[in-house]
Amino acid sequence: MSSRRSPRGKLLSAVAALAAGALLVTGCTAQGQEAPADPVASDEATPDDNADDAGGDTDDEEPAEVEEILLEFGDESEQVRELQARLTQLGHFTAQPTGYYGDVTVGAVSEYQRERDLEVSGTVFESTWAALTGETSDPTQDELFPRQQVMGYGDNTDQVRELQARLAQLGHFTENPTGYYGDVTAAAVRAFQTAAGIEASGTVFDDTWDALTGQTGQPTEDEMYPPLEVPEVEPESDLDERCLTGRVLCVSKTSNTLSWVVDGDVRMTLDVRFGAEETPTREGEFELYWKSRHHHSTLYDSPMPYAMFFDGGQAVHYSEDFAANGYNGASHGCVNVRDEAGIATLFDEAREGDKVVVYW
Repeated sequence: MSSRRSPRGKLLSAVAALAAGALLVTGCTAQGQEAPADPVASDEATPDDNADDAGGDTDDEEPAEVEEILLEFGDESEQVRELQARLTQLGHFTAQPTGYYGDVTVGAVSEYQRERDLEVSGTVFESTWAALTGETSDPTQDELFPRQQVMGYGDNTDQVRELQARLAQLGHFTENPTGYYGDVTAAAVRAFQTAAGIEASGTVFDDTWDALTGQTGQPTEDEMYPPLEVPEVEPESDLDERCLTGRVLCVSKTSNTLSWVVDGDVRMTLDVRFGAEETPTREGEFELYWKSRHHHSTLYDSPMPYAMFFDGGQAVHYSEDFAANGYNGASHGCVNVRDEAGIATLFDEAREGDKVVVYW
């Protein structure tokens, strides 16, 4: 039998192929296109088929809403200053508000978010701002623009010396300027603040400094560095026998003197003062074990230049307070010297290992 089709057979095959193609096209109708008129073809398409052909789920899912960023790193504005002031109210921001969103602010925001179980990002989203404003009050002008400290207790600078000289012009500071901000200076500042109608804190903020400089003139050299008359000190005539051999810092509590003695030869004698009753200078024979030219006491937050330590924290050192106030004060146990040039020379000559004798 011949495998060749008749012309009529070919025609019927072509018609059938066209019909199948039409059926296939109607089965691939995309979402949104008009449905085919043939109900059979339409019924044959299942919901799953339509979903697959449309390219995925047909469920109408709302996209997650993205929170608006209100403030973030690098911003600089008054709202950032308000943010910092509000964080200060809660103890998270301990610096001065600046209006600039830097690393410190990022850290403060992150800490606040962590404590409030918010997403810790360091960035202020709407939710962070809403929570923060809900538990803080509108910052005051002083909170937004706090006073700046200019000088305070423990400072030791030429500006403190200028402060003391200006206070002296108004009669609030009666000692010689020393450059050290201690109890005497704090009391003088409080007296000025009271007279000027400023909060008497004893600390010099910008408003105190502005008021003081407005009422006084620029101090002269003599006002800031008044000439000091250091009396000539008579050498101790009856040295302790322990001071007669070797290199010795021989300190007499009876005559209030320190004699620098080398092999029995008194090379220098300086005025000294000692600790108060509650912090006495210890007597005995010691060894100079450490020298520190620019020493600063961490215990009392005060300068101890030309310090020569001989017993624990007790040392021979220069004292500006002694130079200014004489024997009206006392040390915390150290041997104070008021002749700066003299102790500078002694500091250079004395060596670690030299003997120190403190006696009555």
